[in-house]
Amino acid sequence: MTFDDKIAAAKDYLAAKGISHVAYAPTLVKLLWRLGLKVPPPHFAGFFGTFLVSGTFFGVLWGAIMWFFWWSSHGTALTYAIGISAGIGLAIGLCVAGYYRYAARKYSIPSWDEFTPGV
Repeated sequence: MTFDDKIAAAKDYLAAKGISHVAYAPTLVKLLWRLGLKVPPPHFAGFFGTFLVSGTFFGVLWGAIMWFFWWSSHGTALTYAIGISAGIGLAIGLCVAGYYRYAARKYSIPSWDEFTPGV
């Protein structure tokens, strides 16, 4: 079974559990799939991986937006901006990873390695 086949089966599995498409295939995950990265849907991923990807993405994106639209024009120190962005990324990463772990337990979703479509 190819990765794409397993993803399609996982989407069907999650939809059958009553999970919305937005939750099991968020924009960031769809972007990573289009870039050719073989990441599982977040409900199947582990806490640390979800935390790392979501926290890093959000912290960097939010920090860049804040830098270009506010901090740079108001004299904010770069070290302060990086620290705040890292803190925000940490908080968002923990919230997102916590949500997906909670939902995975609630719906009895196995880990990606344990997921065998059609069984």
